[in-house]
Amino acid sequence: MKLHLLNRDNPENSSFTVTKHREPFFLKVWHYHSELELVLNIKSTGTRFVGDSIKKFDEGEVVLIGKNLPHMWLNDELYFNENSNLIVEDIVVHFKKEFLGFDFLEASEMKHISKLLYIARYGIKFLDLDQKVVMAIGKMAEMEAGFERTMKFIYVLNTLAKHRDYELLSSEVFVNAFKKNQNEILDKTYEYVFENFSGPIGLKDVAKIAHMNPSAFSRFFKRVNHKTFSRYLNEVRIGYACKLLIEHKFNIASICYESGFNNISNFNRQFKAIIKMSPTEYIAQLSKLPEEVF
Repeated sequence: MKLHLLNRDNPENSSFTVTKHREPFFLKVWHYHSELELVLNIKSTGTRFVGDSIKKFDEGEVVLIGKNLPHMWLNDELYFNENSNLIVEDIVVHFKKEFLGFDFLEASEMKHISKLLYIARYGIKFLDLDQKVVMAIGKMAEMEAGFERTMKFIYVLNTLAKHRDYELLSSEVFVNAFKKNQNEILDKTYEYVFENFSGPIGLKDVAKIAHMNPSAFSRFFKRVNHKTFSRYLNEVRIGYACKLLIEHKFNIASICYESGFNNISNFNRQFKAIIKMSPTEYIAQLSKLPEEVF
């Protein structure tokens, strides 16, 4: 798919924008932008693309998209029929992390919101939300830019940040997840993995980078990341495979080896375990896209 950078300059000159759309269908544009995006899908169905995540969406879902994370909502074919009377309706909030100043989220009272915006780099779908927060998002679309709307938005972010039932959408490698953190050992480990995942990597290799013995590194990595190193490595490789599939770069067999797997059966098994569908099924989802998306 051809990826587009969208310029979302704020014509209101306000700290964030709230837009309510009511149209025949969503635009078929695979895009990204520097703002975070909060979406309440009021009325429409179709397929949601966020990074390398391809899943059906339905009415009522709330999704938070991190900055520069590619995404697209593609409506079902019925919406594009010439005689269709269907209407899509959503509310979209675009904002930057520093929308209230660079120091606002540094306050101890706001650290949970800061964490929410950090993990939004994967894309977050919120599950079983209280209707109060859904109604609050709707209310924002009826308010003019100003103090009251800003307070309503902070309430929404505060509620979402405290909500514990959610699904992360995109994989780590797709969103270029190597981020500098406060742990030098992990910095070096992630950097090594992202530079070498297409070739053979063993536990001894990364343990050496971390200046630890393999068993100690294995325990350390699992404690910090809540997953084994082998699982993490497979997620990185499968995320890269999804990127290649989306870009139509190679066939499945070639992508298997380009992603660092040494046999097709293991590649298929790991792909299904992580993405919840086979590579063939993933391609079938992509094939449903209209030609103008590519």
